[in-house]
Amino acid sequence: MSQSQQPPWGPPPPPGSTPYGPPALPDRRPKWARKRIVIPAAVVLFFVGVGIGAADDPAATQKTAATKAAPSATVTATATVTATPAPSVTETVTASPEPAPTVTKTRTVRVTVPPAAEDDGSSGGSGSGGGGSSTYYANCTAVRADGAAPIHAGEPGYGRHLDRDGDGVACE
Repeated sequence: MSQSQQPPWGPPPPPGSTPYGPPALPDRRPKWARKRIVIPAAVVLFFVGVGIGAADDPAATQKTAATKAAPSATVTATATVTATPAPSVTETVTASPEPAPTVTKTRTVRVTVPPAAEDDGSSGGSGSGGGGSSTYYANCTAVRADGAAPIHAGEPGYGRHLDRDGDGVACE
């Protein structure tokens, strides 16, 4: 058993080849193939340049150079127009604001406070407000922080703005 057996999927590929397909063929074009295009293009450009240079008339060049060297007269006309200023009228208007009307609306609110139940151990929210009917909570977070949630209608701190569904129990 010193001889190795071939695997059931076939012999291994020869060195230098890939298992994904035949190797890529190298570029077989000769290097002079590019020269067949570049050299004729360079010759054409050379002859175009020679043709442009031969078309230049040396007499016209000297004539242009002589014309450029001669000074020429320059005429400058300056017109100055001074406008007389129109009389200006400046009017200053100072406006004083009218005092806004003061509207005072008095609303009488009657609050009935039931006596605090002593068996539940809670103060009913009256400890933070100072008085029984002067307790006010801006939102339910403040009610929960004070430990007074839920608040029933008629209890100190109850407000319609805290009762979402209007059933008489706020911050439930």
